[in-house]
Amino acid sequence: MNYKIKIGTRGSQLALWQANWVKQKLEAACKGLSAEIVIIKTTGDRITDRPLAMVGGKGLFVKEIEQQLMDKDVDIAVHSMKDMPGDLPSDLHIGAVPVRENPFDVLISRENKLLTDLPNGAKIGTSSLRRASQIKHKRPDINPVSIRGNLDTRLKKLDNGEYDAIILAAAGLIRLGMVHRITQYLDETTMLPAVGQGALCIESRENDPKINELLKTIDDPNTRVPVEAERAFLKQMEGSCHIPVACFGKLKNGKLENGKPENGKLELTGLVASEDGSELIKESLTGDAGNCRKIGIDLAKILLERGAKQILENIKIS
Repeated sequence: MNYKIKIGTRGSQLALWQANWVKQKLEAACKGLSAEIVIIKTTGDRITDRPLAMVGGKGLFVKEIEQQLMDKDVDIAVHSMKDMPGDLPSDLHIGAVPVRENPFDVLISRENKLLTDLPNGAKIGTSSLRRASQIKHKRPDINPVSIRGNLDTRLKKLDNGEYDAIILAAAGLIRLGMVHRITQYLDETTMLPAVGQGALCIESRENDPKINELLKTIDDPNTRVPVEAERAFLKQMEGSCHIPVACFGKLKNGKLENGKPENGKLELTGLVASEDGSELIKESLTGDAGNCRKIGIDLAKILLERGAKQILENIKIS
């Protein structure tokens, strides 16, 4: 049976790559399906001269797309999972979480220097409080400076000498074929990634059974389970771009046995830091993957009890 769907997305180079990847996967999985890409400009795309934390944090890159999804102007929306708030509109849900790309951050420096080798006072461009706080914790002498714009814009600012280095998500560079620009991969022991980093969120209407059945063809349980735990952590923390919160989950042996959550173990690591990096609380919790959301909630409660609550309250006051 031939039918068409509309895919809502932002218009950046990376967002279009992601939407076209989803389009190709869905058309390959369902004979007779054709998908149209619909570009939607978001608040985050319009405001590029201020840090995200100053203009609203999470949700800036998804609200307008979600509205068109609720208005049935598009059938699905493709987002970067790390842009998603902890709470979704009541009639929308995450219809699929495809296989995750590299979830970590990377350093790109003008002289190919590693993070440990950057000079005192080096300027590192980042739009993330999470990244800035972890940098300051490891290197209090380094100066994180806000940077906005798409990948090309940020790389040009680096090349023009405005920064000594910049930090970006590995996934975007890999997807756009820019791996050669990476100086250093920062694993979770150096910099814990954002919730959902490296994963895509395919959002759909809950009461659209035809679309939701289609989306099952690209859902990856080995990605969905850790991401659901990370998002449960975020929601319990009431986290956003306003606060330096990080979380990363990984499955024992890297995958679920037979793709079933009840047959796996999940290790989840969470972090909360002060804006200047002077205080940082980091804990891990391991449990049955079938209880992934509970692991996220429990880990958040542990961090809150061990001092994260005070750190977050201090950030809100300031």
